[in-house]
Amino acid sequence: QVQLVESGGGLVQAGGSLRLSCVASGAIRYITRMGWYRQAPGKQRELVAAITSDDNTNSADSVKGRFTISRDNTKNTVYLQMNSLKPEDTAVYSCNANIRTLDRPLYAEVYWGKGTLVTVSS
Repeated sequence: QVQLVESGGGLVQAGGSLRLSCVASGAIRYITRMGWYRQAPGKQRELVAAITSDDNTNSADSVKGRFTISRDNTKNTVYLQMNSLKPEDTAVYSCNANIRTLDRPLYAEVYWGKGTLVTVSS
């Protein structure tokens, strides 16, 4: 079994910063793409940022210049550094990862964490 567990969410004032972490554990052989998504109340889930195994990144226009995604392959962990937070960043942030497991080393399956709530007050 593979699990993704997020941490680092919380309540912060506008202009503040938070750093989210997501750790993948279990029978992992290789992780390709890792990403952060968010879903605000009443809205669809959207991609925030993603990073490949060779550190190519992409991010939503709404967070460019404020959020930075990074990963530590030795720890199977992806991070999201969020600066200059705005009230509209309030959402549940979830990570996902394309993972090749020990049982199925040729196929990358998508796994999701349960999410962590980020609330930005004005």
